[in-house]
Amino acid sequence: MRREMDEIFGDVFTRSGIARRHAGFEPAVDVYYCGDPAKAVVKADLAGIEPDSLELEIQGRELTISGHRRPAEAEGRVYQQIEIEHGPFRRRIPLGAEVLGDQARAVYDNGILRIELPLAEPQPGIARKVPVEVPEGDSNAGGEIESDGR
Repeated sequence: MRREMDEIFGDVFTRSGIARRHAGFEPAVDVYYCGDPAKAVVKADLAGIEPDSLELEIQGRELTISGHRRPAEAEGRVYQQIEIEHGPFRRRIPLGAEVLGDQARAVYDNGILRIELPLAEPQPGIARKVPVEVPEGDSNAGGEIESDGR
């Protein structure tokens, strides 16, 4: 019976947005690569968020955008519908290449945050041989693979 109740009410909560509000929200983002010199560009839809509440952090190949969208003053209002999500958010964006985080540039204009991250120069690969170790006393030191008879 519990499963049936979850199926009935779970859909109502999901459609109404109630389930989403408790989990926080993640702003929509676009990520693309362009330019010469090459750069990653991340655009985030952050309408209604004060730029002072935004924080950006780059660690390795991951960009994190966090902040807080404050609700409008609700005094004297009777809402029919609330769909614009408020509260704190944190969005982690994996990047497909190494970037130079100390050279990143961010501009917030008309509710869109645009972050440009110059790509790091690829390091030329040098082939290395990796030795294979065999523990002492291993009965399989001759390189033969034991079979279990199957």
